[in-house]
Amino acid sequence: MPDVFAELVGQDDAVDTLRRAAASAAAVLRAAHLPAPSSTVDPDDDLAALAEADEGAEAGGTGTAVDPGAGMTHAWIFTGPPGSGRSVAARAFAAALQCVHGTGCGTCSGCHTTLTGTHADVRLVAPEGLSIGVGEMRALVLRAASTPSGGRWQVVIIEDADRLTEAAGNALLKAVEEPPPRTVFLLCAPSTHPEDVSVTIRSRCRVVPLRQPSAAAVAEVLVRRDGIAPDVAQWAAAAAQGHVGRARRLARDPEARQRRDAVLAVPRRLTGVGTALDAASALIEAAEAEAAASVAESDAAERAALQTALGAGGTGRGAAGATRGSAGQLKDLEKRQKSRATRAQRDALDRALVDLAGFYRDALTSSLRAPVAPVHTDTAALAEAGGQKWAPEGALRRLEAVLECRAAIEANVKPRIAVEAMMLSLWRG
Repeated sequence: MPDVFAELVGQDDAVDTLRRAAASAAAVLRAAHLPAPSSTVDPDDDLAALAEADEGAEAGGTGTAVDPGAGMTHAWIFTGPPGSGRSVAARAFAAALQCVHGTGCGTCSGCHTTLTGTHADVRLVAPEGLSIGVGEMRALVLRAASTPSGGRWQVVIIEDADRLTEAAGNALLKAVEEPPPRTVFLLCAPSTHPEDVSVTIRSRCRVVPLRQPSAAAVAEVLVRRDGIAPDVAQWAAAAAQGHVGRARRLARDPEARQRRDAVLAVPRRLTGVGTALDAASALIEAAEAEAAASVAESDAAERAALQTALGAGGTGRGAAGATRGSAGQLKDLEKRQKSRATRAQRDALDRALVDLAGFYRDALTSSLRAPVAPVHTDTAALAEAGGQKWAPEGALRRLEAVLECRAAIEANVKPRIAVEAMMLSLWRG
């Protein structure tokens, strides 16, 4: 049975760091005479050996003396490009910390409940909207200050920590500055740049950098774990540019492949101002449709659950009054769902822009005759023709236009305006 780090693809250095930190965390609990894992540790487990080596070195072992917990700290930042596995690494590390063996075995109740999202002492913040507000962060920090109810550590995982508002970041900073003794904060962000994570929070965290996994590593995982044919896996891994989740969708979802084909057909359609604006409208509408489909089921389930909780359909005394008082809560739910739909639309649009950037990257490398493999093997001939027509300068300007569009949308420029400007730039060259 694979351990909790098996899902991390091509991140050997990071996994080694996290394994040693988990072993040191187990040593901390034993040194503090808290519930020790030693009675249930498999003596053949490599991570157990690491923990024992840390503890035994000071007693005359051959290694260097290590203070229990020297590899462990209370706050961590996982950084890396999209698809590198930031949230996967954070969850795996949380599971290793809660493992009853102290090793991240992947089979015990602590590992299983953490990975499935049901552990009482592991709290996950995954923003559904465009940002994480101060109210949500204050409530989370307050709950995180409590002693673990049944686990070994109180763990807080914040996905997309770069979406923290300034006030939310300040609330988190206070907790990171003076953390409870058995609370661990795990933050996920694209980088440690001040625009992603404040300098003060960064200075109090240990950074675990993740890299974009190679296409070969992603393809191997798709074949081994998902049973995908090797040729399809290799194509999907290259097209997804190292993003494991996207590669899996491309390999298994025909609709995802159709959306990608429509995006890669854009360069052929740009023959004038009118076609450029039509292409922009089609791209926006496709993103909106994809986003609406992705959130429709969860939106309906949330609304039905809230209406049931508020007494909808009830006939007893007071049912009518309860229904009249539900308008405010339904309005709040609709507001949250609208924010989630906006985020889903922007994520769908960003995936399309990444595909488009890959096409112009292929055109640029072809024009320069660079000895690198194309991102989109199925449109390599079209990209080569474009590279010959535009020359390196023209291909580079088009690639920059796509990247500037992504940056503009991230800066809250209206997506339609940003995409229309991009399409005109692509047409003009």
